[in-house]
Amino acid sequence: MSAILLEGRKLAEEIRNEVRKEAALLSAKAQVPRLVVVSVGKDPGSEVYVGQKKKACRDAGIEFTHRQFPEGTDLSVLSEELSVISRDRNIHAVIVQLPLPTGIDEGQVIRHLDPSKDVDGLHPLNIGLLARGEDGFVPCTPLGILELIKRNNISLDGANVVILGRSNLVGRPLSILLSQKKPGLNATVTLCHTGTKNLKQHTREADILVSCAGKPGTVTEDMVSAKTVVIDVGITRIERDGKQSIIGDVDFERVSRIVRAITPVPGGVGPLTVAMLLRNTVTAAKRQFELSVMRS
Repeated sequence: MSAILLEGRKLAEEIRNEVRKEAALLSAKAQVPRLVVVSVGKDPGSEVYVGQKKKACRDAGIEFTHRQFPEGTDLSVLSEELSVISRDRNIHAVIVQLPLPTGIDEGQVIRHLDPSKDVDGLHPLNIGLLARGEDGFVPCTPLGILELIKRNNISLDGANVVILGRSNLVGRPLSILLSQKKPGLNATVTLCHTGTKNLKQHTREADILVSCAGKPGTVTEDMVSAKTVVIDVGITRIERDGKQSIIGDVDFERVSRIVRAITPVPGGVGPLTVAMLLRNTVTAAKRQFELSVMRS
């Protein structure tokens, strides 16, 4: 392996320490940050992620509540629950654990979130603020990717960034975020997808290649060059020798021999996603505290 390894765990711990201090300052003002996770059913993968968020919150001094509804819960029940959370001034942040079971319209559920508590950045208002370059909540994985880039002193200004995948959770918001005309951003972004022609032509020209397709083998050695920084967002669970393993979108073994730098899977973007959820939660609590002070 000749590439620089861009580990996320150490950076995530730095961010968690920063968040822990901010949470302690808020708690000293009787504003303990509180996050609520709403889920439906018992998806094994989702339960693992909820458990990780619970542990991370408690380590950071953030109160955590998990409100789990049974499979088959009606949209009206979820909507009412989110309305209650929106009115509760002791709750500062809320996320709906995705994916939701078949039959529940995720878009309709997300629209019932209070945008000021939507720390996943999925509400249409937050997406609109991001598109306008204004302050709102940005999805955690794009924020984590930005922190990874910044804290490794990788310049984005004028850089050619190619993103594989156009999901509302990662690819699309990341493309908007990195291309904003702001200090530390200002990249030239190409958003590629399953309909992109001459894909290798785009990826080989990339200074930074982000793969969030969710499909193993998406990025192979003939798609990169020596100047490329590869950020692998993909997470796919597979079974090897009777054991569960996690792999990314990138053929790590071969690609890492060629490129300038690369993230591992696991241990790359994943820890930063959780760290940015904590950061967004504390930011939400801080904003709501400042608003309450103004009103008093």
